Order: sequence, then structure tokens, then C-alpha cells
Amino acid sequence: MKKLISELFGTFCLVLFGCGAAAIAGGSVGAVSGLGLLGISLAFGLAVVAMAYAIGPISGCHINPAISVGMLVAGKLSMKDTVGYVIAQCIGALLGALVLSLILNGQSGFEVGEWAYGSNGWGEGYLGNYSMQSAFIAELVFTAIFLIVIHAVTSKLGNSTMAGLAIGITLVLIHMVVIPVTGTSVNPARSFGPAVLAQGMALQQLWLFIVAPLAGGILGTLIWKYGIATENN
Repeated sequence: MKKLISELFGTFCLVLFGCGAAAIAGGSVGAVSGLGLLGISLAFGLAVVAMAYAIGPISGCHINPAISVGMLVAGKLSMKDTVGYVIAQCIGALLGALVLSLILNGQSGFEVGEWAYGSNGWGEGYLGNYSMQSAFIAELVFTAIFLIVIHAVTSKLGNSTMAGLAIGITLVLIHMVVIPVTGTSVNPARSFGPAVLAQGMALQQLWLFIVAPLAGGILGTLIWKYGIATENN
């Protein structure tokens, strides 16, 4: 139960910090210059770093169904724990998006538009106007890369004290490339929470941010397990 609560809390914080940075401080905020792409990228990455050291010793700090499924495929997590982790992560993401929505709705003149609350998406009207194909490829490939890095730094040959930092930096780099394409998911739970509250196009397009990251997580795990890992890993 403590592991599940940790995953719920970690995913809650990831959505609140990451999506909060995008939805609240991403653009121009009154007379204050917004965070921009780099700032939002750092918000997501630093949130993972903070949670890795906060709850990592308890649950492993997956806070991402793609990671949990990847660990299942790698034989490092049971089916029972995987299901529990994913449910806890989705609940945490939904609660994080709910708190974010309560904050945003308190702003004078705020209107819930398409892809609100830091939701992921693609197509005409969403950030860089990229196609569904581009969105799927980006989410698949970058999630695979993310999982390879995670498996590498958490392996026996990895530096356990630096693993959280390495994973967080990798997520920053991923966001710096993928934000214009999809807003960057590589995490079905992160996409689930905001989309459920935003409704509209965000909810209609949610399937891609479930399928592509999960497929990418499995692909990255298989590449690591059969193409990179040695007997000592």
C-alpha cells in the first residue's frame, strides 16, 4: 500500500509541477515573461528528479505506466504490482490535474479551451501543428530511449546515487525536442489526468498517448534486454 501511495503522490506532483508550469507559467504571465520551452522542460525533468529521491527508495518512482509495463516485461515487476502501480499513477495524475484546474479556474477571465490544463495533442491548432504520424513516431521513439536510459542507470553497473538525476536530465532533453510536436507525454498517466478534465480534442486524442508510450516502453525494454545489457547487468 505504501508503494501505491508513493506512486500516486509522485505522479500527482509530476502533473502538478509539469503541467502547472505549462498551463500557468508557460507563456506570458502579466508583465512577467513566461517560462517558455526550456522552462517547461526543466519543470518536468526536475519534478522527476525530486520524486526519484523522495519516493524512489519506497516504490522505485516509476510514476509512469510505460515504465511500470517496461519493468514487467523486463521481469522486475509482477503483474499484480504493475496493475496496482498503473491505477495509482492514473489516480495521482487525475488529482494533480484537478488541483491545477481549481487554481486556473480562479483566474479572472479564464476559459477552458481545447487541450487545456497542459494536455497533450497534435494537429491543426496544437502548438507546432504536427501530424498524427509525427506525434506517434515521436512518442514511440522517445519513450523507447527513455526506457533504455532508465534500465541502464538502474542496472548493477549503473551509479545508483546519480540515477535520479540522469533520468530527470533525459526527460528534460526529451521535452526540449517533443514539446512542439505533442506537448510531450512519454507517460500515459501524465496525459490521462489533464485530458479527462479538458475533454474535447484532448480526450479524443488520448488513445495515442496511451498506445505509443506503452509500445515505446516495451520496445525500449526489449532493446535494452536483448541488444545492450550484458550478463553483469
